[in-house]
Amino acid sequence: MSLDHKRALISGAHPRLSIAKQCKLLDIHRSAFYYKSVGERELNLELMRLIDRIWTDNPHCGSRSIRDILNLDYGYQLSRKRIQRLMRLMNIQSIAPKPDLSKNKAPQYKYPYLLRGLNIGRKNQVWQVDITYIPMRRGFLYLSAVIDVYTRFVCGWTLSNTLHAESVHQMLQSAFKQHGTPEILNSDQGVQFTCQEYVDLLTNEGIKISMDGKGRATDNAFIERLWRTLKYEHVYVKPAENGKELYEGLKSYFDKYNYERRHSCIRKLRPADLYMAA
Repeated sequence: MSLDHKRALISGAHPRLSIAKQCKLLDIHRSAFYYKSVGERELNLELMRLIDRIWTDNPHCGSRSIRDILNLDYGYQLSRKRIQRLMRLMNIQSIAPKPDLSKNKAPQYKYPYLLRGLNIGRKNQVWQVDITYIPMRRGFLYLSAVIDVYTRFVCGWTLSNTLHAESVHQMLQSAFKQHGTPEILNSDQGVQFTCQEYVDLLTNEGIKISMDGKGRATDNAFIERLWRTLKYEHVYVKPAENGKELYEGLKSYFDKYNYERRHSCIRKLRPADLYMAA
C-alpha cells in the first residue's frame, strides 16, 4: 500500500484512535500524514510541462539549454536559476558529464553498475526502478515503477505527491510479494536509492544492488524508454484533471501495456505472456 493510500485511511474524527495511534498502526510518521505540498503558480506548472517535454526529447539538455529554448522559441524571459529550481522539483537533470568528475563526491551508499556486458535471458534476473514527474492539468505527481528487463513486464508502480523514499520502498515490497525478487535491481543514484532503508530492503532479500553511473540515464535505459512511451502515448495525449483521474488512467495504461500490447523488442509477444511463461 502506498503512502498516499495510507494517508487516505487516517481519520481525524475516529471515535477511539488518535491520529498518532493510526499512524503507528499504519507504520507511517505523523509528519507524512500532516505534510501538504505547496502548490506552484500556474505559470510554473506550465513551464514544468514544457520542461518535461523538452527534456524527454533531449535528456542531454541542462538548465542553460532549456532556458534558451524557452526564451528563444517560446518567448519567455526566464533566468537559469528559475529553471534549475523547477528541474530540481521535477527530479530531472542533464545526462551530460558533470565537472570535477575526478573528485570523490559519491553518496554513502553507492554500488557499481552490474549490467554492462551482462546477458539478460530470463525473468526476475534484472529489474530496473525509477521515479518520474507526471504533469496534470492542475499540479503534478511523481510516478515510481519497477520493470522486469527481460520481459518488459511492469511489476509494480505507485503515485506520490512527494519524492520521499517511503512510497518507493513500499511499492518495491509489494512487487516482491506479488512477483518474487529479482537477482539484480538497478537504479540511478537518487536519494531514494542511496539511503540505508533501500539498501537494507534489498540486502535482506538477497538482491544484488546495481546503480547507474552519475549522469548516465542510458544505464537505466529500459525504464527510461517506458517513461517516454508512457508520456507520449498517454500522459501528454490525455492530461489528467486530478490525482484520481491520473491513477485510473495509469492503471488502465499499465494493464494494456502488460497484458495487451505486443512489443517488437520481445518478438512481438505481450510482456505478461512472456513473464508468466518464463
